[in-house]
Amino acid sequence: MPPPHRYIIIYSIDRLRVSSFFLGVVLLVLLPACTLATPNETPPSLVPRVTDTLLPTIGYATLRPDELPTQAATPLHSSHDELLALLSEVESDRLIIHVDALQNFYTRNINAISSSLNRGINAAFVYIQSQFQTIQTHSQGRFITTEQAFSVTWNGIRSTPKNIIGIIPGIESGAGVIVIGAHYDSRNADPKDATHYAPGANDNGSGVAALIELARILSARQHRATILFVAFSAEEEGRLGSIAVVKDYFQAQHIDVTAMLDLDIIGSSTDGQGRVNNKQIRLFSEGPDGSPSRQLSRSINLIGLDYMPGMEIVIQESDDRTGSYGDHLSFSAAGYAAVRFTEMNEEPQRRHTERDTIDDVQADYLVSSTQTILTVVTVLADGPQPPRNMTLRDNGDGTRKLVWEPMPNATSYVVAIRPPGLAAYQQFEVRDNFVDWAGFVPERTVALAIASKDASGLIGSFSAEYLITP
Repeated sequence: MPPPHRYIIIYSIDRLRVSSFFLGVVLLVLLPACTLATPNETPPSLVPRVTDTLLPTIGYATLRPDELPTQAATPLHSSHDELLALLSEVESDRLIIHVDALQNFYTRNINAISSSLNRGINAAFVYIQSQFQTIQTHSQGRFITTEQAFSVTWNGIRSTPKNIIGIIPGIESGAGVIVIGAHYDSRNADPKDATHYAPGANDNGSGVAALIELARILSARQHRATILFVAFSAEEEGRLGSIAVVKDYFQAQHIDVTAMLDLDIIGSSTDGQGRVNNKQIRLFSEGPDGSPSRQLSRSINLIGLDYMPGMEIVIQESDDRTGSYGDHLSFSAAGYAAVRFTEMNEEPQRRHTERDTIDDVQADYLVSSTQTILTVVTVLADGPQPPRNMTLRDNGDGTRKLVWEPMPNATSYVVAIRPPGLAAYQQFEVRDNFVDWAGFVPERTVALAIASKDASGLIGSFSAEYLITP
């Protein structure tokens, strides 16, 4: 099936009509990136795990009513109508068109270099870039796209792959930057083979399709935090693209990345034995349990429980699958909180083969995955800021009082606690900026985090964890 027509839209940033505030943000983010030194030709060595079976997941337990603080209330707002309307904007046809287009480039190996717009890594770059440029054209100045080139020598061939970057500048100073990423290169069983068929429909056409669709939907409105969309090249060669963008873009410009979400293999609900799981998606993060990335995974798990009960975000006790290295690890290695979304029923026997085709991508599951990630991004980018200055005081009667600074626009607060032995949070909601409870002791609570909730029912990101001491 021939790939669809591609329209390259030439658009000058000089024509963008943005306010002086947006211009300042844009200038900060669009500083030129440096060139990466030539890396080694082999991926970084990884310590293998003892089994190829799925790692155990983290369970979620609910506190009984008699275990809750007396101030705990039933949720003051059980839904968020604007968020539900936003989720309906995810279009399955658009997602499948993107997956099909990427598959039809035959191979997206970084050494599959061609001047053709129908084949190879350059054709994939032009396709994604043109999608971002189209989004930019329709965004009324809310979305800006650029690129970042870096040097690679792979299998004796020197090339200059490019990461594609889209930016929605935030309107609130100090709200941080949320990064959504997906790699667009592909490979077959031999990572140095740039000749044979490597369709990469699910790995990672599915993630790129979701990335483009999220950029289209989110660019229709302004957001409190800045959102960056990055299509990484050269992930299959040892995540060279994300290493380059972290070093020469984010770190070089001191960009305040508060969360990085990696979308990698999110399009299939089936496994090789015919089993179907369209109700769960895995979430990987680098440990230990107190790390910024693991804290982010717990927060995302709660966001899913509150707003997407039909798609469970399942925390994994691992930084990635056995022997794998997703682009989120480039961010967590630099100290940023980063996670990877991956389907539950991944088929390793299809990955990196000619069998990774669009027939293994289910539109309904890809839509649900995209909606789940859209929900998480909306909470992180638009929800009220988390409370600050938490303090725990002894009441002298066997209880402790947790107090924090009240936040503007917060009508209630969600208190998330981490019991011993669990990496997932349990939660309760309170109306005031304090709570008295006998459970704030190490025997029952290892750490806690708090999020604000506004009058519409939208929670925001959770605070950094507060560790409970005797």
